[in-house]
Amino acid sequence: MVKKIILGFGIFATLLFGATLQDGLNAFEKGDYKTAFTIFEDLAKKGDVEAQFELGMMYANGEGVRQDDFKAKEWYEKAASQGYDDAQYNLGIMYYNGDGVRQDYKKAIELYEKAASQGHIKAQYNLGYMYHSGEGVRQDYKKAIFWYEKAAKKENIKAQNNLGNMYENGYGVRQDFKIAKEWYGKACDGGNQNGCDNYKILNQEGY
Repeated sequence: MVKKIILGFGIFATLLFGATLQDGLNAFEKGDYKTAFTIFEDLAKKGDVEAQFELGMMYANGEGVRQDDFKAKEWYEKAASQGYDDAQYNLGIMYYNGDGVRQDYKKAIELYEKAASQGHIKAQYNLGYMYHSGEGVRQDYKKAIFWYEKAAKKENIKAQNNLGNMYENGYGVRQDFKIAKEWYGKACDGGNQNGCDNYKILNQEGY
């Protein structure tokens, strides 16, 4: 019994004082959310940016802890303020949807731009979409194309399909059915059904 108690204390001490981010990630992958949460929380309070992000994710998804958008936002903000692009992106989504915060498209755009400028593909697509649709910002097809192209060249199939649409309709660019078809084809090859449908239509029309 004594040996078991000592061993158990040793594991507990390791979690508190010697655990690394990778230990937390390993525990999370095994489904041991409580251990992962304990490790992430300890590291996050010490300023570890990745742990702050992971902790935000656990609060956002209710993994190992009660789901809490406000807590998720708090930890995302800490990581985002340190320039962590995934946190900036996720925080942008929260502002876009109004999850745990008052819906604010302008704030979402601000955060997407920070993440997109670091090469975050989904943020680049979302930013392109918002400039395309004029949500929270003045509609700007040229900026939409700029961000769509960045994401499309990194195999984002939604950006590829939407870029095809821009070229097909001449939104912010000279109308070009050939280029539109090329982008639709790439989107279709990646598994985007809209891309497949759009490619088929242009093909039927002789482009």
